[in-house]
Amino acid sequence: MASPDKVRHEAQTAFVLHSYPYRETSLIVEVFSQHHGRVPLMARGARRPKSAVRGLLLSFQPLFLSWFGKGELRTLHSAEWQGGQPLLQGMALICGFYLNELLLKLLHRDDPHEKLFLHYQDTLQELARRTDYAAVLRRFELNLLKELGYALTLDHDADSGEPIEPEARYRFVIERGPVRQKNRQNGVELRGKTLLDMAADDYGDPVTLQQSKALMRTLINHYLGSEILHTRQILKDLQEL
Repeated sequence: MASPDKVRHEAQTAFVLHSYPYRETSLIVEVFSQHHGRVPLMARGARRPKSAVRGLLLSFQPLFLSWFGKGELRTLHSAEWQGGQPLLQGMALICGFYLNELLLKLLHRDDPHEKLFLHYQDTLQELARRTDYAAVLRRFELNLLKELGYALTLDHDADSGEPIEPEARYRFVIERGPVRQKNRQNGVELRGKTLLDMAADDYGDPVTLQQSKALMRTLINHYLGSEILHTRQILKDLQEL
C-alpha cells in the first residue's frame, strides 16, 4: 500500500493557470484539473534547459499531468501535451489571462468543479475563433458564479416572483436578485430586456452588453472581496488606447 506522501494521480486532464520560479531550477505550477480542481504542483528542475516539461507547462494548452503527494504542495511527475487548442493571440490572450485570474482567486484548492472545467475548456475554444470577446466573458462569468453556488436570478422579480418585463426598470441587488426599481434603492440598474437577454445568452444588443458588463463587474467584485484583478486593469487600459 502506497504511503500518503506517494499517493499518485495519473494522466489527469488539466490546464496551467499560473507558474512562478521556485528555488534555483524548479517551478510552482497552479493547475486547474478536471477531476481534482485547482492543485498546486512543484515541477522539479522544470527551469533547466534540458527539462522534459520545460516547454509543456504553458497556459491555455490542455495537458495530461501526473503527480504524487498529499500535502499542500504536490510534486509533478510527468506532463504530456494533448493538443486541439488553438493558440490565443492579442486580446483573446489577455481575456484568457483574465479567466485564469478569476479561477485562481475564486476557486479553493482541491475543490473539484468538473462542469466548470468543461466551461473553461469551451471558453478557450471560443476565444480562439470569435471576436465578440465581451459576450464570451459574460457567459463564462455567469457559469463560474453558478458553479460556485451563486447562480443569478434573471427571469423573475426577486420580491414579487412575477416574470421580468422587458420594458420595466429593475435594480439587481447582490445575493437577492432583480427587483422593480424604486427611489433610493441599492443595486445595479438594468432594463428588464437586459436580464432576459442574459438569461437567453443573447448579447447582440449593445445596451445589454454594456449593462451586463456593469452587473457582472459588481457581482465579481463582491465575491472577490479585497482581491484585485490585475488583468481587468490591463483590459481597461487597452480599451482606452
